[in-house]
Amino acid sequence: MNIFSYHQASDAASAITLKQAGPTTKYLGGGTNLVDLMRETVEKPETLIDVTHLSSTIEQRADGSLLIGAGVKNTALAAHGAVRTQFPVLSRAVLAGASAQIRNVATVGGNILQRTRCRYFYDNAAHCNKREPHSGCDALEGFNRYHAILGASASCVATHPSDMCVALVALDAMVHLQGPAGKRSLPLRDLHRLPGDTPEIETALHPDELITAVEIPALPFAKKSAYRKVRDRASYAFALVSVAAALDLDGDGNVNDVRLALGGVAHKPWRALKAEAHLKGQKADAEHFRAAAEAELAEAVGLRDNAFKIELAKRTIVAVLEELKGENA
Repeated sequence: MNIFSYHQASDAASAITLKQAGPTTKYLGGGTNLVDLMRETVEKPETLIDVTHLSSTIEQRADGSLLIGAGVKNTALAAHGAVRTQFPVLSRAVLAGASAQIRNVATVGGNILQRTRCRYFYDNAAHCNKREPHSGCDALEGFNRYHAILGASASCVATHPSDMCVALVALDAMVHLQGPAGKRSLPLRDLHRLPGDTPEIETALHPDELITAVEIPALPFAKKSAYRKVRDRASYAFALVSVAAALDLDGDGNVNDVRLALGGVAHKPWRALKAEAHLKGQKADAEHFRAAAEAELAEAVGLRDNAFKIELAKRTIVAVLEELKGENA
């Protein structure tokens, strides 16, 4: 009997990919760039299945949480009143990504499962362990300005391209899944995997499992949240470094609570747990902001073209926290 695995839709194709299971099966999501990868013959799915029936509604709950259907368009998400007022970091992150035309068709589920834009992944003539396991990684010695400084391996130094996911990870979002074994949920920060020795396995999705919704829990202090994206040009460019943050201060100017996540630095949206732990209970000032950034980036490793991102990430963390400190004041 043939067993198939299917995953979240490509937005442009409104489809999920089906691949026959076997020794070379790759469990992949469609994502916003599935059609691009098909055009480049990087992906050759056996079947495309329409998933436009997935929920395209946003449910605002009495406790302040949001349930966002996987089929919600990025434009609708960024413009939703509750998102703009309760979770402005998410609205800003969505608006920082892609063009208005792409946001009009891109969905939440497809955004989550978009795949890396690493040029060597797209180039069939290049060595890429993500595209062809055990073939090598040309990015290690090639042009790697946009590549990872955290959580990378000798097998892969690609980065996850989503802006939206960085904000969702900072907000402790949960992703709801459904498959033959029933429904389950997991933190979005655990959905994407670090490369290790198997960069071709990109997510924690099980075979035959589909993203149905994303839930953002209530977080009152997220009203004071921000997203900053540092890139080579002002628009339509992927992040060199991005920072999503929310900051809560007490009456004495100390950090009561904080949420912090980084984009453009790793194979997955990077939750800055070390920096958060360092900040809690500390005075909200530049010295402690910098110390927290240093703690988070202590294990960062730069490549030939991207070592500058280590200092850039530290400075961006400090700048965003200073911005939020001013808003709290």
